Amino acid sequence: MRKAASRRRAMADPSVAEAACGHLVAAVRDATGSTVSGYWPIRTEIDPRPAMRALAGSRALCLPVVQGMDQVLMFLRWKPDADLVDGAFGTAIPRARVELVPSVLIVPLLAFDSRGGRLGYGGGHYDRTLEALRSRDKVTAIGFAYDVQECREVPREPTDQPLDLIVTESGTRQFA
Repeated sequence: MRKAASRRRAMADPSVAEAACGHLVAAVRDATGSTVSGYWPIRTEIDPRPAMRALAGSRALCLPVVQGMDQVLMFLRWKPDADLVDGAFGTAIPRARVELVPSVLIVPLLAFDSRGGRLGYGGGHYDRTLEALRSRDKVTAIGFAYDVQECREVPREPTDQPLDLIVTESGTRQFA
C-alpha cells in the first residue's frame, strides 16, 4: 500500500501546493496553540515551508528530529533564516538545538482516509510522538497532503494516532 500511495503522490500537480498552503495557514491560525511543528519535505511530499514562513510572525515554529528507532520525535526551534544541517532521511534540521514542545503538528503522509487515518512511512515516529504529547495536553495533528493521496481506507493498528484535520488544495476537513 505504501508503494501505491507513493506513486499516487508522485503524480500530484505541484502547482496546487500554493492553494494548499493558503488553507494550511488558515487551519493553523484556527487551531489552539502557539507552537507549531512543520516538517522539511522529502521525496514528493507537499511542501509546507511557504505556510511556515507565513506563520513565522505569529507562532513559534519548530522542525521534527528523528532521534532513533522506536523513539519519539524531538522538536527544534525553526525560523525562516535558521542555519540548517542534514537530518535523518534527507531532512534538514536547525543547527541551534533549542527544543520546543508543539501543540500543533503539521504531519506529512503517504495516504489518508475520510476518517482521519494516516499512512506514514512505517517507522511509527509520529504515532509515538502524538500519543506522548496527547497524554499531557491537547494537541492538534494536521495532515498536509494532495487530494490524490486520499484512499478508501487506511489500515489501522491500535497504536495509530488519528489526524484531527487534513488540509489539501481543496480545503480543510475536520475529523470528530
